[in-house]
Amino acid sequence: MPRSTLPQSLKRYALFGTVAVGVAAVLWSVNHGPVGAQTPAVATPVAPQPIVQSAPVEVRGLPDFTVLVDQVGPSVVNIRTVERVRQGTPQQGLTPDEQMLEFFRRFGIPVPPGMVPPRNAPRPGQGQGPEIERQRGVGSGFILSADGFIMTNAHVIEGADQVIVTMPDQREFTAQVVGSDRRTDVAVVKIDARDLPVVRIGDINRLRVGEWVMAIGSPFGLANTVTAGIVSAKQRDTGDFLPFIQTDVAINPGNSGGPLINMRGEVVGINSQIYSRSGGFQGISFAIPIDEAVRISDQLRATGTVTRGRIGVAIDAITRELADSMGLPRTEGALVRGVENNSPAAQGGLQPGDVILSFNGTRIVKSADLPRVVANTAPGSRAVVRVWRQGAERELTVTVGTFEDERVAQAPSAPKPEPQSSKASERLGLAVRELSAAEKRGLRVESGVFVVQAQGPAAQAGLREEDVIVGMGNRPINNLRDFEAAVSAMAGDRPVSVLIRRGDWAQYALIRPQRR
Repeated sequence: MPRSTLPQSLKRYALFGTVAVGVAAVLWSVNHGPVGAQTPAVATPVAPQPIVQSAPVEVRGLPDFTVLVDQVGPSVVNIRTVERVRQGTPQQGLTPDEQMLEFFRRFGIPVPPGMVPPRNAPRPGQGQGPEIERQRGVGSGFILSADGFIMTNAHVIEGADQVIVTMPDQREFTAQVVGSDRRTDVAVVKIDARDLPVVRIGDINRLRVGEWVMAIGSPFGLANTVTAGIVSAKQRDTGDFLPFIQTDVAINPGNSGGPLINMRGEVVGINSQIYSRSGGFQGISFAIPIDEAVRISDQLRATGTVTRGRIGVAIDAITRELADSMGLPRTEGALVRGVENNSPAAQGGLQPGDVILSFNGTRIVKSADLPRVVANTAPGSRAVVRVWRQGAERELTVTVGTFEDERVAQAPSAPKPEPQSSKASERLGLAVRELSAAEKRGLRVESGVFVVQAQGPAAQAGLREEDVIVGMGNRPINNLRDFEAAVSAMAGDRPVSVLIRRGDWAQYALIRPQRR
């Protein structure tokens, strides 16, 4: 019978039979090899691989701080300061509003208009009567040694005529100020007592972001108040010499100087500041790392003062564009914007425009690292400084000096000659000219070109008249010919870095040329 005349049901069975045979052949070839091929002696099945999953994170309950309070609480003290004023001063003691005003002033927080006293309001000390004592402020502290050394914040005792320490058992002592360091906000006071309970100092390197921490202090004079939270961040740059610990522990006026405690009952910081737009706690507080605080307190206890190193440079941060224009492989280091005359840096060979990559073996990741590293270096010691200069690394040796207030050099007055411009500089918005020998002596430069006019891209980059361009695109600029060659070598519309001298200081500027 022709295939086309098969009943429809038989056609379906025939198709099914063909498929069944095909499936059987495939299964045979999978298990035994192709039909007609030699059958292997042993077939090794492949076992399925298990799915690898990371171990689940164990979520624990909220911590119990009661043991920590019992352990550390007896070592935390209330610190009250007193000042002497003339009788007749309107307020006898600081009101809560006055305490808040003091807090605003200390941390630079805008003062609400309703709290600003009238302009003609009498100030403390304006009375004409006999001298009396009145409370100035309140803070916290913690006991460092059994013989009565106590650490607190410098701003807690600043301006006080008398410091009174109240123990948790309500005993009161008049404290002597051993030393205070405003730059780090660390102070040490001493009371005449023995066998006092002391705190345990923790290892700041073991502190982790997200870890539970606790604070004990006297917010608004409420002694032995306990608050808790977590570490929000470490190495937070809010000060010249200290990278702060950021937490969300509730800190308010009066908590200053109290300890920040980890879950092992160790002090890891001193509660010092908050970030607030209203004056109250808003979820961000800062603590001084305890290792830095102990280092400062050791100096205060030994000599009453803190000695820091300095080298005499003004620095700036390295941006991505600046690093690219200078050929730096990473956005790291501290740009030397200026070198003070006759400073340790100048005597060691540091120049404006150098990028300090490491100081005495310590890597400088960001510009804020340099002041801390230098400050912690003993004055008189010799330090190896690795710098990036004109596309290459080199090492210099600097003898560290003693820290003092930085002096900003003043730019000498320079004559204003007739404008002369290079055609090659028009894309940058610059008009420059050669420097005379007399001008080089007066400006204390050995080479460069004098900026007669800065407009357009140059003005936007911060250049101005009477600047001296001494480098461009990692090339030294000795004269107008060098400058024109550097401009001609610019790659298209890419930004170009320009090193300028302004008086005794130097800085980099990044100019984005006008498009052709």
